[in-house]
Amino acid sequence: MRVKRYVVNALPEALPMIRSELGKDAVILNTKEVRIGGFMGMFRKKKMEVIAAIESGAPAPAPASQPRQAAADVQRVVHAIQESKRQAATATAVLEPPELQTPPPSIPTAPVSQTINRINDDLLEEIRHIKLSLKQLSTHRPEVDKPLVIQALYSRLVQQEVEAELIDRLIDTVNEKLAGNPELLNPQDIWSIARDLLNEWLAPQANHTINHNARIVHFVGPTGVGKTTTIAKLAAGQSIKFGRQIGLITSDTYRIAAVDQLRTYANILNVPMEVVFSPMDLPKAYKQLEDRELIYMDTAGRNFRNELHVSEVNSLLQSNEQSETVLVLSLTGKTKDMMAVADNFVKYGVSKVLFTKLDETSVYGAIFNLALLYELKPVFVASGQTVPDDIGPFDAERYVDALLGAPADE
Repeated sequence: MRVKRYVVNALPEALPMIRSELGKDAVILNTKEVRIGGFMGMFRKKKMEVIAAIESGAPAPAPASQPRQAAADVQRVVHAIQESKRQAATATAVLEPPELQTPPPSIPTAPVSQTINRINDDLLEEIRHIKLSLKQLSTHRPEVDKPLVIQALYSRLVQQEVEAELIDRLIDTVNEKLAGNPELLNPQDIWSIARDLLNEWLAPQANHTINHNARIVHFVGPTGVGKTTTIAKLAAGQSIKFGRQIGLITSDTYRIAAVDQLRTYANILNVPMEVVFSPMDLPKAYKQLEDRELIYMDTAGRNFRNELHVSEVNSLLQSNEQSETVLVLSLTGKTKDMMAVADNFVKYGVSKVLFTKLDETSVYGAIFNLALLYELKPVFVASGQTVPDDIGPFDAERYVDALLGAPADE
């Protein structure tokens, strides 16, 4: 006996396959519903498993020369199966009490299955369209009922990726100031009002720097933000410009050549450098650098959206001496990612941030978002690779001018 298994969407799909491969004398031994495919046990599709067989000595099936005849044969088989199920259900109804009756399972047909799949696809497409529309509405609130100059200010802030709640707050405050002064409704005056407001809001987070009394400064941040180059710039500035005795520590043993990169800077600056592999190595490193006035520590870049990684690096930042931790972020990163990283570090008391790669972007809203929503204090802004020149203290007024740009034309 030859036995063959077929997995199809519906039973009628298997019949022509059985007929063509096993012949018209083949019999169906078993049918059952199965689930296949999917991802990790989810999104599995329903299929029908059909087991068919034929006697070993049966002649091979003849090729179908008449498609219409084959279709008619399939239809007759389907009707026969349905009729047998109906008769079986009738017999069961006679033998069993009514409350124990169970309706026979319906046999799905290919057209119905295809129709359901098409409906599901249409629904998914409609849901995606609705989600996209809602996202656009939430991030780009229409201001069509406002003067053109207000619309221009709103558009500028959206382009700079300022958070929607901060944009709404600024626009509402500007409108309040214009309520009794309609003569101020020109681009220069509107931009001036917005500039004054932004400077006022940034004032509590501006004009900060790394604590001069801190002997140990830790630099933390995601991969690729430029921590090592930034440390070299600051170390060179303190060593060359102010003549301070600098020491370097690195725990970035995850990234290939990270230690060599910092060691190269240390050799150029003629300052000692220590490598630590765990918190247990830190006391020895501090002992080796006990004659240094200022120690900069480079930490490994990780996916700091994961709070576990943040807690791991935080274990390296414990010191008995006065120290400070600075979060390093790149302005070329996504604003949402920077906010997720900042949220995790703020929980551990990090309050200062240094931004890099200013020269590689024209979008500056992330600085404003982090300063106001997370109360992070920008201490330095870096641009370019030149050591030690391409870094400077954060200037709030210059930043606001870059954020707003030139006033819009009427």
